[in-house]
Amino acid sequence: MTPRPVLRSRLRTVLTDRWTRVRRDPDAGSITAYLLIMTVALVVLAGLVLDGGAALAAHGRAADTAQQAARAGADALDDQSLRTTTPGGLTTNPAAARAAAARVLAAADVIGDITVTGTTVTVTARATKPTAILAIVGITQVGGTATATAMPLHGTTTGAP
Repeated sequence: MTPRPVLRSRLRTVLTDRWTRVRRDPDAGSITAYLLIMTVALVVLAGLVLDGGAALAAHGRAADTAQQAARAGADALDDQSLRTTTPGGLTTNPAAARAAAARVLAAADVIGDITVTGTTVTVTARATKPTAILAIVGITQVGGTATATAMPLHGTTTGAP
């Protein structure tokens, strides 16, 4: 068994040697701080890339779904208007337009608002995506919102009548 004074002496020698080396080379150990800062920066950048991409994907999904739902709603025409010969005679059945747009939103698992005004169907869709990195700080979802408007057109015309 080693006596206590020898352990203290050895510990004092080790600490003194270490302190002497640190005073001679003050840069020793600075790589630890550099690596810590770089690791945090890389995690932040990964969060921007991954979760920013998820937000853009959610916005794109909302835009696609809003356009599809608006077109589906505008295609829900009143039966009487189909028999008219004038291009401006097409009218939308408001209840059928809302139902058709709601079916598209439900099929895409997106929430939204549907407005039917005359022959115009406007859909605002909101889509969300889960986050990968931002969940660490408590943000579990990112989302996007988009609005699209559609109206029925007669024949092969393009643009509003």
